[in-house]
Amino acid sequence: MRDVYVIGAGMTRFGKYLERNMKSLAEEAVTRCLEHAAVGKDDLQAAWVGNAAQGLVTGQEGIRGQVVLRAMGIGAIPVMNVENACASASSAFYGALMGIGCGLYDVALALGMEKLYMEDKAKSFQVYWASTDVELMEAFKAMMKEEEERKKQMGAKAAGEGGAGKSRSAFMDIYSLAARSHMKKYGTTQRQLAVISAKNHFHSTMNPYAQYQMNMTVEEVLAAPEVSYPLTRPMCSPVGDGAAAAILCSKDFAKKIGANKLVKVKACVLGSGRDRDFDEEDLGKRLSRKAYEVAGVGPQDINVAEVHDATAFGELSQTEDMGFCGEGEGGPFAESGATTLGGKVPVNTSGGLESRGHPIGATGLGQICDLTWQLRGECGKRQVEGARLALAENGGGNIGIEEAAMVITILEKAF
Repeated sequence: MRDVYVIGAGMTRFGKYLERNMKSLAEEAVTRCLEHAAVGKDDLQAAWVGNAAQGLVTGQEGIRGQVVLRAMGIGAIPVMNVENACASASSAFYGALMGIGCGLYDVALALGMEKLYMEDKAKSFQVYWASTDVELMEAFKAMMKEEEERKKQMGAKAAGEGGAGKSRSAFMDIYSLAARSHMKKYGTTQRQLAVISAKNHFHSTMNPYAQYQMNMTVEEVLAAPEVSYPLTRPMCSPVGDGAAAAILCSKDFAKKIGANKLVKVKACVLGSGRDRDFDEEDLGKRLSRKAYEVAGVGPQDINVAEVHDATAFGELSQTEDMGFCGEGEGGPFAESGATTLGGKVPVNTSGGLESRGHPIGATGLGQICDLTWQLRGECGKRQVEGARLALAENGGGNIGIEEAAMVITILEKAF
């Protein structure tokens, strides 16, 4: 497969946009991306468009990519619509990479988009149920009812009071179960999760594209309303809207247009979860090992990373899975400052999903945008000095005890 490069990245600020539609958000992200790449709409030869939920939210079940691209004057080219839950955008990036790498196209657009925020919160939270095996969720619902009873007995006033799928995403309960298991096995503490959350909120204060841009102390994170123990509200990603895009091309195309500040795609691997025992390696470990092998690097070589922190525990778990620290060491690793800007391997310098936001069909390309800017030295106060290699991990959905889909991408500064 031939080499593929990212020559442009653009996104909206993630946030809550009741007054905007999908076309508006997508056009903003694509326009910024085209300007960043210094190419025009007519240069695009194909597009892959990721989206997870618009069929449920607005009824736009099919041709989502064609709908938004035609509205901004991009037609005729092949458009591939991609749905892979929270990994939809990174899966679209993977598709564009394959199209160029295999020689079918010389330049392509990858777009991720989502419009989730609405006045009917219960409806937006129901979207997350659709990213599980709905036929197997009855047993999990029973476990969540037990959790609600525990809160009532303790007199807890939870931010997510009302139950998963009604006032909070069901995934918060999935993450909380995993977090409690990790705490029991390794001695991980709620305070360590608060350290991760506070770190991400600090990073977001320097990111103009972040949904939240407010600093929070560890104590403030711990004192916030509980969502599902041990997770408090700031430890959990918010519901929101947004779009993000990247333009990928071949080396010949980059040379033709005189593109500079190239970012090379060293590896991009897509995998799915499997049925396994609790003591077997999970998807993140298996897939990261494959990504490192393809890229010819190791975790010690990564200078900056964006991982799927739908909750603070998600980041803790993925720093272990990506090999940045040992199994069970994610809590102390975060407490040491290793993942903070200026640390050994800064993680989620964008603010992560917890603060940058998580419009699920756009998240993966939000990560790619941020890492592209990092490698090009365009991140201002949150710039990681000397960054040459970056990793993005984006998980999607859940079946059994691990993600249903995951994409891990390794990018390299190539100038």
